[in-house]
Amino acid sequence: MKYWVKVQKVMQETREERVVAVCDEDILGKEFGDFKISEHFFKGELVDFKKILEELEKATIANIAGNDIVSKLIEEKIIDKDNTKETNGVLHAQIYILNG
Repeated sequence: MKYWVKVQKVMQETREERVVAVCDEDILGKEFGDFKISEHFFKGELVDFKKILEELEKATIANIAGNDIVSKLIEEKIIDKDNTKETNGVLHAQIYILNG
């Protein structure tokens, strides 16, 4: 499986955030009730899992959507299953790095 990843730098009051948005390839642009996987937010580069891991290492904020990617990140112990949410059958999670 491939994944869409989009990286954006956003200036906050005290620091620059590196926001990484990731979703499963097959859900981009789809709506799951109120939960939309927006092309504007998620569509960047289509990559493999290794590239996702590299981008997440550098993230200060991450938004992750999709059953495949969330499950793999749980297996890798990058996110905890208890910190995920399911909306209309789609798993998603957020990561915030609060240092600095």
